[in-house]
Parts: sequence; C-alpha cells; structure tokens
Amino acid sequence: VQLQASGGGLVQSGGSLRLSCEMTGVTFENTWMYWLRQAPGKELEWVSRIRYDDRGVSYKDSVKGRFTASRDASRKEQYLQMDNLQSEDTALYYCAIGDRYGWRLKGQGTLVTVSS
Repeated sequence: VQLQASGGGLVQSGGSLRLSCEMTGVTFENTWMYWLRQAPGKELEWVSRIRYDDRGVSYKDSVKGRFTASRDASRKEQYLQMDNLQSEDTALYYCAIGDRYGWRLKGQGTLVTVSS
C-alpha cells in the first residue's frame, strides 16, 4: 500500500488549495479514509474522515464549513478542498487509511503554508 499526498503550497489567508492523494494497493470498498495534519510544534491531528461506504464525512470542528473531503474510486484518489484558509491551518498534511476506530497507515505529507 502506498499513499502520496500532493497539492500543498503557499497561500494567503482567505485563499484556497486542493490536496490530492494517490493511493495504490487500497481496496476502496471497505476502507475509511482520513486527512491528518501536523502543525509546527504540535501533535498530529485528525482533520477529516470518509466512511468506507461513502455514507458520510466527518470533520474536525475548526475546519467545518471550510474544508471538503471527497474520494474517487475510479481514480484511486481522495481529495481535500480547503477554502478560506487561515494561518492556523499551516501544517504538514497527510492522507491516511484506516477503519472506524482511527487511521492505521499514512503516507508522506504535503506542506500547506498560509500567510497572514
């Protein structure tokens, strides 16, 4: 299994970015998908989670209404659309897979830097 996130970059406060995650060796039908992030000097935290059956997406409270997670089984990818980015969103972002209890495997991250 390999997970590769991309799409990070430098953006001004209020701007948008779309992260992508290419996944190989993953069975979409029974896999929960996550986005995680780790800000400088802080612990890794969960940002979003997509149910294995596409019947719901959950978000960390601070990103609700600004971030949208999705996935495309035909492309073997998942995405994180991030709008109205704020300085506190600056972090290394990772895509991950797991189950209902949490993530189990993450890939290399992509850096998002929001300037104020």
